[in-house]
Amino acid sequence: MAEAAAGAGRGAGRSGQRSPMAVYMCRAVLPAHAGPRGELGAGPLLRWMDAAACLAAEKHAGVSCVTASMDDIQFQEAARVGQIIAITTKVNRAFKTSMEVGIKVTVQDVLTNAEKIVSVAYATYVAKPVGDGKVELKPVQLLSAEDHLEHSLAIERRRIRLGYVQVFQKLMQESNKEDTCEEKDAVSTEHTHVQSTELVLPPHANHHGNTFGGQIMAWMQTVASISASRLCRSHPILKAVNMFKFWGPSFVGDRLVFNAIVNNTFHNSVEVGVRVEAYNCEEWIQDQPRHINSAFLIFNALNDKGELLTFPKVKPTTQDGVRRYHGAIARRRIRLTRKCMLSAKGDKPSDAWETSNQAYLSYSNIAALTHLAGKPGWDITKTLDNVKIWTHEEGAVLSFKVEMQVKVPSHVAFSLLSDFSLRQRWDRHFLEPYTVAVRSVTLRAVPPSPEFCRSEILCAGFQIHSNSSSSCTVCYFNQVTSGVMPYLAANLTGSSKSIEDTALECIKFLEQADSKC
Repeated sequence: MAEAAAGAGRGAGRSGQRSPMAVYMCRAVLPAHAGPRGELGAGPLLRWMDAAACLAAEKHAGVSCVTASMDDIQFQEAARVGQIIAITTKVNRAFKTSMEVGIKVTVQDVLTNAEKIVSVAYATYVAKPVGDGKVELKPVQLLSAEDHLEHSLAIERRRIRLGYVQVFQKLMQESNKEDTCEEKDAVSTEHTHVQSTELVLPPHANHHGNTFGGQIMAWMQTVASISASRLCRSHPILKAVNMFKFWGPSFVGDRLVFNAIVNNTFHNSVEVGVRVEAYNCEEWIQDQPRHINSAFLIFNALNDKGELLTFPKVKPTTQDGVRRYHGAIARRRIRLTRKCMLSAKGDKPSDAWETSNQAYLSYSNIAALTHLAGKPGWDITKTLDNVKIWTHEEGAVLSFKVEMQVKVPSHVAFSLLSDFSLRQRWDRHFLEPYTVAVRSVTLRAVPPSPEFCRSEILCAGFQIHSNSSSSCTVCYFNQVTSGVMPYLAANLTGSSKSIEDTALECIKFLEQADSKC
C-alpha cells in the first residue's frame, strides 16, 4: 500500500517538482506533541492530516468540504521531538459531489537530512456549498504517470468502500460458523472497556462551525490507546486504522461520549473498536444520543528491547463480544484483500540461473521456505474439514499458508509433490512445470515468450509433517506476488474458493495416487 499511497505526493519531495494541485503542510514535532515513548503521538498527526487533506479538497472543489471518511491509514515510521513533519495531500479522483484525497506524511531529521515515510492514507471529502445549492466537481487534471495510476486505483478503492457492508456481512456469516477461541489462556476483554466524555469548545470547531474531524479522530485514538494498554500492559503504538466513518456532524456545546473496547487480537496486533455519540443539553438529559463516528484501530506494542509483544488470545463473554470478535476477523480479511488488490509495488527481479550457483540457489530456496514457515504471527483466516488457510503480514509483505490433512504416508506425499510434471493434475493455475519450483529464476536458454504469461515466485513450497504411518500434514507456503494476489484476494472476501478447491484437488490427487501404488 505504501507505494500506491505515495502517489499523493510522489515527485513532491524537497528536490522534486511540486504539483500545482497539491497542498503542502510542515510541522515541527514539539514536546507537547509527543507520547510516553517520546515519539509523535498519533492524535496530533491525525489532526494535521485531516486539515491538510481538507484544504486539498477545497482547493479542487472551490467550496467548503467536510470529512466523510478516512481509510487505509498505515503508520510505518515514528517521528521524534525535534524532527520535521511534511504532509502532502492531493485529490486523486473527483466523483459527483465527493472526492478521494491521497495523503502522504514524511519525517525529516534536521541533523542528517534523512527523510522517511511516516504514514499514508486515503480520505473521502464531500463538497458542501453555502445554502441549498449543489456543486458537481470538475475532473482531476492528470499531469504525470503517478497521477494516472492513483486516478485508476481511486475508482477501485471507491468500489471497495461502496461494497464494504455487503462483503462484511457475507464474511460475518462465514465467520459465525467457526468456533470462537477456546484456548486455556484466553482472556476476557471486558476490563479493556474505556469511556470518556469531551465538551466541544470553540477551539475544537473548524471553519464550518462543526467539530473539527481531526480533533474527533485524535480523541478516538486516545481512548483506543488506553483500551489496548489494558490488555498489553505497555504503551501501544497505532499501526493502522480500518476506517474513520463520519455519520453526522457535532457542534460547539455538544458532549461527545467515546466508548472503546478490544475486539480481538492477532498475535502481534490488537483491534480496538471506538464508537462516538453526541448529545446537546436536552439530549443529554433525555439520553438520546446521535451516532457521530465509528472506527477500528490496530495497535502493536514493543518491549524494552524494541521487539514486538505477543498479545494474549481473547475470548468473548457476552453476545455483543461474540459479534465484535467475529467482526474483527472479517475486517482483517477485508483489509488484507484491499492490500492485495490495491498494491502497486512491483515484484523483485528473478535471480539469474547459472550452473555455478545451482547449489547456492537450492540451499537459499530451502532456507527461505524454512524461515518463512518458522515465523511467528501466522493467523488463521479460513477453516474447512481438511483444509486451513493462514495469512502472515510483515510490513508490505503478505504470505499465505494452506494446511491440508492427507491420508497418505509423508514419504509418498513428498515423492508426488516433488514431481512437478504431475502438478497439472490437481493445480489448474499451474500451466507448465518450472525448472526451480520454489523461486523463479532467469534462464538465458528460455527467454520470455509473448504467448506465455509468467508469474513471479519469490518464496513458495511445501512442508510435509508425518502424523502416523498412514497420514501426514501437507503445508503449502507462498509469499504473495502479483500473479497470486487475485486468487488470495478473492478467497479472503469469500467471492471465490479457488485456493480451497485447489487444496482439495491436491488431497484427492495424493490419496488416489497412493492407492494405485
